[in-house]
Amino acid sequence: MQSRYFRWLIPIVILFAIAAYLAWPTSQQLRNPFDNLSLLRDISVRQGLDLQGGLQVLLEADLPADQAVDAGAMNDTKSIIENRVNGLGVTEPIVQLSGDRRLVVELPGLADTEQALALLKQTALLEFVDTVDQRFAEGDVIQTDFAAGSTPTSTGEAAPTGQVYHTLMTGKELTSATVQTNQTAGQVVVAFELTPEGEQIFGQHTTANVGKILTIVLDKTVISSPSINGPITGGSGVITGNFTVETANQLALQLRYGSLPVPLKIAESRTVGPTLGQDSLRKSLIAGIIGLVVIAIFMIAYYRLPGVLAVLALLMYATLTFTLFKLIPVTLTLPGIAGFVLSVGVAVDANILIFERMKEELRAGRKLVTAVEEGFRRAWASIRDSNISTLITCIILFWFGSQFGASVVKGFALTLALGVVVSLFTAVLVTRTLLHAMLDNMDFSERHSWFGI
Repeated sequence: MQSRYFRWLIPIVILFAIAAYLAWPTSQQLRNPFDNLSLLRDISVRQGLDLQGGLQVLLEADLPADQAVDAGAMNDTKSIIENRVNGLGVTEPIVQLSGDRRLVVELPGLADTEQALALLKQTALLEFVDTVDQRFAEGDVIQTDFAAGSTPTSTGEAAPTGQVYHTLMTGKELTSATVQTNQTAGQVVVAFELTPEGEQIFGQHTTANVGKILTIVLDKTVISSPSINGPITGGSGVITGNFTVETANQLALQLRYGSLPVPLKIAESRTVGPTLGQDSLRKSLIAGIIGLVVIAIFMIAYYRLPGVLAVLALLMYATLTFTLFKLIPVTLTLPGIAGFVLSVGVAVDANILIFERMKEELRAGRKLVTAVEEGFRRAWASIRDSNISTLITCIILFWFGSQFGASVVKGFALTLALGVVVSLFTAVLVTRTLLHAMLDNMDFSERHSWFGI
């Protein structure tokens, strides 16, 4: 007679087959059947900075230590930094706040670290400055009457440190910025489009000041100081300068996403080479495989048949967990791998509790079926409490990592929590189903030695 658990066997086998297919190493794409656009999503493993190499930067508000930083301004700064790094083409960059005046930026797989560092720290405040008849050389630093967060004034004022020039408008009046090449001269330029308000300001000024100098300034440093040859009323223009394709792309990227509300400085940066990352991944996988093999040998040697079934459940656990990592998706880091390996121990611990209770019931003279049920019933309270306490710890660690920008702590907490949840399923339902399937189809009434007795 088949037990009530036998009906779970076929769904478990199907679930394992699907999970094994998705977990198989590949860069396949998953099609969403409910999406009319048939959007495909890559389900390859997402590797973190320490596995595939890249750049980690700690940015700090470049303000006096006693000056408070507005939380809203820092959030806006975070959004702009996110847009900038997305423009670099980096896969799954991480930008998060750390405290009230710091940002942590992680750029996995990044090759050009110098460009990224320059892009991250530069405020990118673009100003169109009326310097009247004064022409400046590229690289000159000038003072203007515009401060971040304020509105350009109608007249400039002299400052004790030197001439202060009037800012006509800022980069906020730009709607787009793209890199173009002058077909005649072969010069690289940055072409821009203006908002209706910017078009009006620009048109009025260039019409009334033909022959005068309009200096284009980025972070108070002159990048171009051309003469106004005639009215510019079309709502578009170009920024010329001694640009290469790379510097022009960087400027266009900064202008598209705006200037930073809070000036930043690089407090710390760390570069991980791809070779070091792949070596760490290889060693972690070897350590994980060795650990699984040792656990499998122990379980089979000590618990015999239940140990074999526990190893099968453990393989399903590892497959399901890894599939979840790909589907959610979870960015896999070295601490994340550590969390996964630790969760394997949690899964095995649940099986050990169950099997020890079963052996106690068998020694007390219970029949096998009764011993199995009593073993699971008596072990459940301990399994439940230990897993809940682990999950609470994971929640605390995840919150801590989110508050202080510690992505490695978040990765460890997330992988451990997912592993604990899956281990409850495999240890309780899968192992139980496999045991009952064996008992329903084979006679073990006189073979207690197969259960480690």
